Amino acid sequence: MLDEYFSQHIYTSLHFSGTNLAWNPSPERSRLNNSMVISESVMSNAIAVIFPYRHNGTWVFDDERVGLVQEPFVSGVPEMIDILVKDISNLDEGFKLLFSANPFPGYQAELIWLREEYNGHWYLWGEKKLEGWLCPALFKYFETQPNRIYCKAESLYR
Repeated sequence: MLDEYFSQHIYTSLHFSGTNLAWNPSPERSRLNNSMVISESVMSNAIAVIFPYRHNGTWVFDDERVGLVQEPFVSGVPEMIDILVKDISNLDEGFKLLFSANPFPGYQAELIWLREEYNGHWYLWGEKKLEGWLCPALFKYFETQPNRIYCKAESLYR
């Protein structure tokens, strides 16, 4: 059902800026239908988009397309997210998180790969001196762990 929606609406939902590709959701869509990922194998400079929200006191996200529901961020990543979203209002509904293995205009954080642990990977946000662990769900978005991940948080209503 989700794939059918995207095939019918792909040109109205996507916008192109040079070689970057991003997706802008309509706020009225259900939370589970709000996630779309453009595979790195499709474009070398693809930007992935997820829509984290608070659930039971932690940041989680849904991405029906890759089989994730209420996937939690843990071990240092919630603290990173809190910093990224500090200037966003209306966080009760969540926010848009753009991320890529390549820098893109306006990124807020550069996370640098440190090491593997428990099938996940630790990253350093050097500017804030914070470390966070990304679980194996990382591989739903990247074929291998990227050496760097560039991130930007935006309001859902931007």
